[in-house]
Amino acid sequence: MAKKNTSSPTVPDTVWLARGRHLGSEPEQDVRRNLIALKAAGVLDDFGDLDPVEAARSTVLHPRDEDADPGPGARRVFEARWRVADDVTVRAQLTMYEPEGRRRDGEGTGWVLAAEAERSWDLRWPSPATMFWPDSDRVAWDHDTVPGPRLRASNHLPKDADELRHLVRECSRQSWFVHVVVHEAMTPDARGQRPVTGFLPPSLRHQVIEHRATPDQSQIADVALQRELKVRMPRGGAVVLPTTPPLEGYDADRFTVRSVFLDGSDPAELTARIIEFAALPRPLTPEAEQALTRLRKGWHLLTPEEELAHAQHMVGRYAEALDAMTTSRDLYREAAEAAQSALAEATGGDGVPRPPSAPAKADGSPLSAFTKAFGRFRDPSK
Repeated sequence: MAKKNTSSPTVPDTVWLARGRHLGSEPEQDVRRNLIALKAAGVLDDFGDLDPVEAARSTVLHPRDEDADPGPGARRVFEARWRVADDVTVRAQLTMYEPEGRRRDGEGTGWVLAAEAERSWDLRWPSPATMFWPDSDRVAWDHDTVPGPRLRASNHLPKDADELRHLVRECSRQSWFVHVVVHEAMTPDARGQRPVTGFLPPSLRHQVIEHRATPDQSQIADVALQRELKVRMPRGGAVVLPTTPPLEGYDADRFTVRSVFLDGSDPAELTARIIEFAALPRPLTPEAEQALTRLRKGWHLLTPEEELAHAQHMVGRYAEALDAMTTSRDLYREAAEAAQSALAEATGGDGVPRPPSAPAKADGSPLSAFTKAFGRFRDPSK
């Protein structure tokens, strides 16, 4: 018996997705300030700030669509629209969430960002993250959902072996970001301590987290990666970590770089491997699929052309509903007239039943008269 194909859909090549945590006290204010500034600068065409309950109730493109509901725990929904490559429109939706269960100190506010362009995504385009979040180290919006690592930083691995193994295991299973481990063969200077992710194309910089192993962590990091993820970390080199399960097309040797010079220059071989890994088909997880569905079905920020098309669509729907109501009214009127005709035929017109003067035939009874009348009503040809 043939097995069913249970492979999940992959992330469309038009889509940019990210999920993280904001550890500050005013995440909504950070987003609003950034959106207002970019709108004033002409970077954004428009943006919207929505309460999640009202957003679910007033879904524009798909009214009352449950798939467009931000879901439990949502605290704010932001939308933004901008153009890249002159005429390609990008639509993005940022949803903030309260932590599941009881809030713990330092857990922060979770967020999910989904963006979609009118054509295949180009890594040279601006990062959707910087359209909502300020690209400043002073705003801690860029923490992973896995506690500890953050974007735009060189995150040193834990010293404890068990903590290190737990970290890489959780990053491979839970994180939406690409994770890279770089080993420092010797302690780098200030230029070498800058994260190598800064050399990546703009749209990829906020999808990659860099981990650093100090010179004395070479063996412990190599053992942890080998046991947890079946990959090796060469001394003075780097490795792009696989997901769990590994993506189709992932090969440990292919995504291992034997030597990385941390001198502030572009580690071209490593950045090329990161770009190649990011291009691998990535399965659309249920959480990512929900975010993409909300973006497509729960979109509110319409252009004038879209508003006109939406209005025309709604006029068409109202016309269909009115036509259905008119047809239903006419049917009820015809049914009433048929009933009155049957009653008159059965009673002689004065409402008083007349006893038959002769034995009635089967088809000459009052019941038969009603049946004939309603039969004519059911058959349009009569």
